[in-house]
Amino acid sequence: MSRKCTLSKKRPLFGNNVSHAHNKTKKVQRPNIQKKRIFVAETGKYLLLKVSTHALRTIEKIGLLPYLRKRNISLKSLR
Repeated sequence: MSRKCTLSKKRPLFGNNVSHAHNKTKKVQRPNIQKKRIFVAETGKYLLLKVSTHALRTIEKIGLLPYLRKRNISLKSLR
């Protein structure tokens, strides 16, 4: 299961933890991905999506279809 948002395409970032002695160890910053059932009022159906919380907040504010239009994503490609 990939940790990638299906809408915003957020994925993990990689870098180094650097100590005071300048020792470097690998570090992963993972996005906050949640599985959510989102109701699409226009079709009357639910979609199960893996969405980042940032995208989820935006969807709650403006709605799913305006968010998809803004990102140039079709509703059919999510199914």
